[in-house]
Amino acid sequence: MSKILSASPSLSASVRVYEKMQAMGVISKSCRVIRVLKNPSPCFFNSAEVVNSSQTGENGSELSSPALCRGFHFTSSGIFRGNHLQVESNSQKNIMQITKHSMLTYAPYSTDASAVDNDSAGTAKEVYDKMLICVSEKRTAPPNAWLWSLVERCSNNEDIKLLFDILQRLRLLRLSNLRIHNNFNSALCREVTKACARVGAVDFGKKALWKHNLYGLTPDIGSAHHLLLHAKQHRDVKLMVEVMKLVKKNELPLQPGTADLVFSICYDTDRWDLISKYGKRFVTSGVSLRQASFDLWMEFAARKGDSVSLWKIEKWRSEAMKQHSLATGFSCAKGFLLERKPENAAAIIHILNQTLSDPKRPGIMVELQKLVSEWPLEVVKHQKEESRKALAAALQNDIPAVINALPSLGVDVNVNMENLT
Repeated sequence: MSKILSASPSLSASVRVYEKMQAMGVISKSCRVIRVLKNPSPCFFNSAEVVNSSQTGENGSELSSPALCRGFHFTSSGIFRGNHLQVESNSQKNIMQITKHSMLTYAPYSTDASAVDNDSAGTAKEVYDKMLICVSEKRTAPPNAWLWSLVERCSNNEDIKLLFDILQRLRLLRLSNLRIHNNFNSALCREVTKACARVGAVDFGKKALWKHNLYGLTPDIGSAHHLLLHAKQHRDVKLMVEVMKLVKKNELPLQPGTADLVFSICYDTDRWDLISKYGKRFVTSGVSLRQASFDLWMEFAARKGDSVSLWKIEKWRSEAMKQHSLATGFSCAKGFLLERKPENAAAIIHILNQTLSDPKRPGIMVELQKLVSEWPLEVVKHQKEESRKALAAALQNDIPAVINALPSLGVDVNVNMENLT
């Protein structure tokens, strides 16, 4: 190889140009012409060395080695011709032409990608019409970018109807023409339910949660979260209950984020019955509840005056995490007050003062003021009529006892006691 390159300086320069272009990614390694240039055979070049190494046949004519240049012959212009290849030995022009041809060969791919982006622009109805032509008339699958574009452009209930119509058509096309039996991945289902929640088409969103549906969607708990978030924003308890039923029927695994959303909806709408129901379901399902969920659940129990439920929740909380938060600690203090144990209530507040970080410690004074001015009215209101007066009298005696005991425990207290009476 080195002898050939030294004998043909222009060939050596051509090969060096080729190698630089290959390093830049311009020329494909799979190109047959380049492969010939990179591994040249002596019979490809019209040089004295090649002529001298030729063999003489029986008829006296000069023949190059058949093992090296089979199918090629010399021409008077110094160009070898074969079945599909012409190579000019002493010029770099061919390499530049091949490079240009290679670039033109790959150009349509980038052009197609930009065409997809341009075609996906427009309203949801325009994107739907383009996809419908592909599916119904051409019987081909439209680009994926169009489907994602349609999901993003849905702005009303009619757009959602078009989305679900094209999803159903795509599913049939995949089954009949493409022989694809798998559903779309769960990421698409999450975006579809998000679009449904965004425009308020919750009925279509609930259809997406069915495991066996007509649209090729693969639901997961993340899809349900979008609908639960919509229910939280609109304080829609009915939607929350319907979504949780679908989650159970379609065996979607519950997650800590599901409990956060459900507990928040129940707390904001004062549905103690539902938070008790779903709370037990989360615990028995093995869901690791977050601190925020325990905060809401225990605070709700203390507000309702249900000390029995409060201590059950506290047991589950203590198994999941070691230390109290500000909310769970004061909920336990309220539980002790409901049981007429002010000493225990003061002790747990003292523990909070020792364990909470410095940024959270000022919250103790805020919660103490709420303990005096807000909580007694709330808890008395949720009691039965015949027991309200007895509870109010007990709290008027026990809450001051807690406040008076805290300074001796090292807790600074600055609380206005006027609202208690």
